[in-house]
Amino acid sequence: MFRSHTCGELRLDHVGQTVTLAGWVQRRRDFGGMSFVDLRDRYGITQLSFNELVDADRLAEARKLQREFVVQAVGIVVERENKNPNLATGDVEIKVQQLTVLNAAATPPFTIEDETDGGEELRMKYRYLDIRRAPVRNNLLLRHRINRSVRSYLDTLGFVDVETPFLIKSTPEGARDFVVPSRLNQNQFYALPQSPQTFQEVGSTIRTRRI
Repeated sequence: MFRSHTCGELRLDHVGQTVTLAGWVQRRRDFGGMSFVDLRDRYGITQLSFNELVDADRLAEARKLQREFVVQAVGIVVERENKNPNLATGDVEIKVQQLTVLNAAATPPFTIEDETDGGEELRMKYRYLDIRRAPVRNNLLLRHRINRSVRSYLDTLGFVDVETPFLIKSTPEGARDFVVPSRLNQNQFYALPQSPQTFQEVGSTIRTRRI
């Protein structure tokens, strides 16, 4: 099982249960014989706890984790001694029994936080990292919900949603064209547009992504 719960799901009702979580390492805090790791996915953040007195080897594994490592953790849900009212899952934590690094990661060029230290140009260069931040992710989810509502409403009115690529002549751009041979005109080709500016008045194709 990849995961049994999301990182924004666990509450006091889950205390005593063995769960499996997966996500990105948001941050790690070391305190002598203990370490705490905030594990993040699109649904929220859950704290993982490691204790040298309980499992020294597991603690050593946890202290190798860096920001944005993708990990899977199996453990028991327990009530936190120091609760965090700013988190939906702030009343509980996971005593980790098994830790698996699914994918290591280089240190990101800016912090994946609501208030990041990355300027706009840097964030646009690493857009795939920027969309992990809650403000950007929430905007994408809002757009998704609006599009879904509009399509659902139009569907009830009998409209049919049809999306097709636009075939045009090749444009003078630096990017390589996606060439499509013409079946009616031998040795002639169409090219898919490389830039959304070509058809600003028409609209854009909707792309979906799981976060």
